[in-house]
Amino acid sequence: MRALSRRAETALSYGFALLLGAALVLLTFPADFLLPQAGSPWAPQGDAAQHAIAQRYFLGDAWRWPPLAVRNLIPPEGLNIAFADGIPLLALPLKAMRGVLPEGFHGIGLWYGIAWLLQPVAAVWCLRGTGERRVLPAIAVALAASAMPAFINRYGHAALTGHFTLLVALGLYLRLVRASSAARWAVAVGAAVATLLVHPYLGAMVLALLGAVPATLLLRRDRRWIGAAVGVAVAAGAVGGTMAAFGYLGAAGDGGYGDFALNLLSPVWPHRSWILGALAAREIDATGHGGWEGYNWLGAGLLAGILAVAVLAPRQAVQALRRHAGLVLVLFGLTLLAVSFRVGAGERIVLDLGEAPGFLQQFRASGRFFWPVGLALLVGTVALLARLPRFGTAAVLLLALLQFADAAPNRAAIRDWAQARHAWTVDAPALRALLAEADRLTLLPTWPCVAKPDTLGDHARQLQVLSLAAERPVPANTMYVARWRGERPRCTDAATLATPLAPGELRLILPGARDQALATMPGATALCVPVGELLACRLGR
Repeated sequence: MRALSRRAETALSYGFALLLGAALVLLTFPADFLLPQAGSPWAPQGDAAQHAIAQRYFLGDAWRWPPLAVRNLIPPEGLNIAFADGIPLLALPLKAMRGVLPEGFHGIGLWYGIAWLLQPVAAVWCLRGTGERRVLPAIAVALAASAMPAFINRYGHAALTGHFTLLVALGLYLRLVRASSAARWAVAVGAAVATLLVHPYLGAMVLALLGAVPATLLLRRDRRWIGAAVGVAVAAGAVGGTMAAFGYLGAAGDGGYGDFALNLLSPVWPHRSWILGALAAREIDATGHGGWEGYNWLGAGLLAGILAVAVLAPRQAVQALRRHAGLVLVLFGLTLLAVSFRVGAGERIVLDLGEAPGFLQQFRASGRFFWPVGLALLVGTVALLARLPRFGTAAVLLLALLQFADAAPNRAAIRDWAQARHAWTVDAPALRALLAEADRLTLLPTWPCVAKPDTLGDHARQLQVLSLAAERPVPANTMYVARWRGERPRCTDAATLATPLAPGELRLILPGARDQALATMPGATALCVPVGELLACRLGR
């Protein structure tokens, strides 16, 4: 009878989490956002457009080696979709299924649905790793995890909504510390590789959390730390091997470690809090780059829960910290990494340690590294409060309801973003007709040539034109990328403009290159016609 009861508790716990996740997906994201097709009457925006373009080109290209290579973008080198945040973990199976997908489909919207569905499920799984398997605490952690502000606030960057991967890694840590096995380490290795293929930032965080296993065992003087260290080494080797095979290695970005760091006040700065939001009208920022990447408000429910643990269960909290000392050290290290070498408190830099080592420059948005800390605080707080006699379960349910209510403004913001229907700023019907007849697209200015500040809006126009071209997709000469190999791409538009048009080429000139094109491009006056603010140039028009 007891075994049946445990099975029922498990089913109810995961069942609630699944229903919660599904309900949030349906209430937040429209169907045409989750399952897009070609011919959309509205224009994608910002980074979300970049990610969708990369996936569409990848799905429309032949299979290549390395597996993430796209040859019909930025020839002759091509593009690795990981450098445009194309979510390879989803893009690879979608490419295998492309024969049954609608024309122009991409999985960026779908990934939001997957992440929001799995966030509460992964939280339940993680909590059960602490030994807490009752239904009411599971309901509480599912509600609270789905309402973590740093998770909700990732709209515009689909891959980074995958916070469920961090909850999976925390759950693996809890299970591996208790009883490791080859099978569990195999799962951990697979989870690390899979998370890398979601986003490298998340992959680095997962490896750090797995590294806490041997650290904790070593500090407990448990000889199993040697085997755990081997397991972490295998996981790191598998991630490194995947990076080498899939073309990640040798990538560089703009640098700027610390530009988008964690402000010391961010965890308690209640921007977009339903309860305390009136105290913080915007993100806190000391670097001059805005506080969005460092946004880590923990939520009113979690902060109240932490305070309750400190008052009602201080001894148990200290014991838990000692028992998981390796995890504490890893989380402290991630916090330091998030804070960066330029430590901001409020609107001031209170400590500047100078230039960071070169390898840290890859982590420009260092504030993200606090995400595992917030999730660990949530799971630990729920586990400790739930064990209090008499009112423990009531306390965690109250915590969860408070957290969920407090996140209402964040949920409204992402819902409004997902349901926004921005008009095209280019003539989409005319460009679709031109692209349907083109063998390749030359878009000018190219991404490296768009001057900053971009007063003409050519970067946004680029993304819109490429979004239209990606619906087929038409081979294109440029793309906005987050990473690249070797030196930063240089501006070579002058040489391109001096080259005569080729048969089948559609050359689209954005406002920023119009004067130069009319002055230097052979046959520009005869071969180019206005299409809204653009010039469309081709032979035989």
